Amino acid sequence: MKAYSQIGESTPIRDAALKVTGRKMYVGDMKLHGMLYGEIVFSKVAHAKIRSIDTSAAEALPGVRAVVCYKNAPDTLYNSAVRFYEHQIPDTERIFDDTVRFVGDRVAAVAADTPAIAKKAAGLIKVEYEPLPVYLDPEEAMKEGAYPIHGDKNAITTMVHNAGDLEKGFAEADQIFEDRYTTQPIHHCAIEPHVTLADYDFTGKLTVYTSCQNTFGYRIILSRIFKMPMSKIRVVTPAIGGAFGGKLEMTIEPVAALLSMKAGRPVKLALSRQACIDSTRTRHASVVYLKTGVKNDGTIVAQDVRIITNTGAYATSALNVLGALSHKVFKVYKIPNMRFTGIPVYTNTPIAGAMRGYGSPQAFFGQQRQFQKIAKALGMSVVDLQMKNLVDPEDSDPMGFKLGNPRPKDCVRRGVELMENWKPLDDEGGKYAIGVGMAVGAHGCGCFGAHRDQAAVMIKMNEDGTLTYFTGTHDMGNGSVTAQTQVISNTLKLPLASITTMEADTDACPWQLGDYSSHGIFVVASAAKKCAESVAADLIHQASLMLSKPEEDLEICEEGIRVKSTGETTSLSDVIVYSQDKSHHEIICQETYPMPNGPSAYGAHFARVKVEKTTGKVIATDYVAVHDVGKVINRMGIEGQLQGGIQMGLGYALCEGLKFDENGRNIYNNFRKYKMFTADQMPSIQVDFIEELEPNGPYGAKSIGEAAVVPANPAVMNAVCDALGKEIDGSPYRDWTGE
Repeated sequence: MKAYSQIGESTPIRDAALKVTGRKMYVGDMKLHGMLYGEIVFSKVAHAKIRSIDTSAAEALPGVRAVVCYKNAPDTLYNSAVRFYEHQIPDTERIFDDTVRFVGDRVAAVAADTPAIAKKAAGLIKVEYEPLPVYLDPEEAMKEGAYPIHGDKNAITTMVHNAGDLEKGFAEADQIFEDRYTTQPIHHCAIEPHVTLADYDFTGKLTVYTSCQNTFGYRIILSRIFKMPMSKIRVVTPAIGGAFGGKLEMTIEPVAALLSMKAGRPVKLALSRQACIDSTRTRHASVVYLKTGVKNDGTIVAQDVRIITNTGAYATSALNVLGALSHKVFKVYKIPNMRFTGIPVYTNTPIAGAMRGYGSPQAFFGQQRQFQKIAKALGMSVVDLQMKNLVDPEDSDPMGFKLGNPRPKDCVRRGVELMENWKPLDDEGGKYAIGVGMAVGAHGCGCFGAHRDQAAVMIKMNEDGTLTYFTGTHDMGNGSVTAQTQVISNTLKLPLASITTMEADTDACPWQLGDYSSHGIFVVASAAKKCAESVAADLIHQASLMLSKPEEDLEICEEGIRVKSTGETTSLSDVIVYSQDKSHHEIICQETYPMPNGPSAYGAHFARVKVEKTTGKVIATDYVAVHDVGKVINRMGIEGQLQGGIQMGLGYALCEGLKFDENGRNIYNNFRKYKMFTADQMPSIQVDFIEELEPNGPYGAKSIGEAAVVPANPAVMNAVCDALGKEIDGSPYRDWTGE
């Protein structure tokens, strides 16, 4: 077997061969004995009271085993974004409600012997609606006198954070810039649609197999909805075919569970692509108002950020996302006087939830667009403006929080160097306008300061010297479990092939927060390292007893345990068998690692585009991205994460978006109309990483997953504006790629 994993080397993800050969078992591939198939009836109106619902024809159809709607479903209110037991966020959802609040809201569901019967039965359900006022624009929905979608008003809260003296800062400014920027809702477009399989058995235990990022959170929510003890609920994620935040919040799982309870048999529920886009989650659309005061030399002295987010029809992540983005804007620049005001608003559009970047892409879009405008007005390069104001290592944000070891300036410097590799572009006799743009962004490495963020993991040694690693991590294709096993391999000097894993099973794995907030390396891999070190200490203790050698004379090595003074080695197998046979001690270690501080990961992106003057078609030609990651754990994995983030950001800037007609229907709800960047549209990409160690990170590492997408949209749009010589305040609802 290959020697133990060296930190920083390139390692394929653990299940790559299974995926490319089609052997990986996803929930959609599973089939249980007696399994039924579910189908959901979705609302075709944006806001209405259900006047009547007739399910009799569906119930009478041969092969139908259960029909559910608000009349025979639990009336429990819940929030699908709950992460942990004491999490307090607004409860606005039910499995089924007597009021629908967006096109795609759930009305009823059936379970039948075959998918065809289930689909036919769903079509037989008759619903009459009493229309209610429809609001698609959050600024309209929050006006005085607007009909409340929930409670007594549509603005859920007003969140304010202050640093310094804003009025004093603006008084000191030589120039003040005020702008309004917008971002559109987009969908996650994971290759695997939402699918779940629920099995409520005769012992009263509910097992839910589902493609999700939050098994322990789902268990809490299901426990509350059905008033069941958590010991009677098991949630398992066998595999995930992409998520990007879209599978963090619970969507169809309670429907499948309810159908299984009613039918007394397992029920699989899989959404079509259209249903995924219409009825699951989107990125929050936003309106950003920015007021920035600067000195003529480029020093930013004050900034007032006001952001309105469209949370859609239900609360879900409204407070979570806004809270997360509210802190990011304070952590990148040395602006002494700042104010953030955030208002999440209900509308009759699909539910907005977690999506890669978790609010940061919206906040940094406006800020980075405005910075290019400011630099131009001051007659200086945007690079110089950035370098004058970006934070330095050991800085604190204006509210006094230490930033760890931030290196955004190093990212900018390295990015400028890599741009020198760009070859001159031909404008083909004036056919194309050529532009260059840049942007800086940041994202956290977990939830420190917001709520409890910790990971518990377990390692069990086997008699032959191999081990099993138990983790609540849901690997979404991003290689987080691979990186964690690399850390274990490096710590215990074991080959990766000697490590097997048990993942994302609430009955088998220790508790974990869920996979979001980019904590898979900084928090969970730190837990893996801590646990591996405990295993190493236990092995050395047992070897000391077996060999009659002092512990300080022993060390872990590739051969097992080495006696430092003599060079003699003993296999791990011999030590483990001795521990079982003589010490009557099993070598199993469990460790919990709480996030100790809240550093951010930074990135600088540079884009070059060609814009066809007659059509407006945009071609992204060249791209540079440099990120501050502390220490690279898996170079292949981190490069893939960054390139994937760039692809998502290009789509966000140029072609992706949901568009609603006046009745609230999304007209871009399939992949013929919803455009994403394809491989042949991608620019030439150069990526690099700043590896200045982050204290408390495993081997000095911090995150990349979400930070990768944050600067991409504004970098591209800045390039387009540079080419056109005009300002654009958002990503318009059109396909800039011209495809």
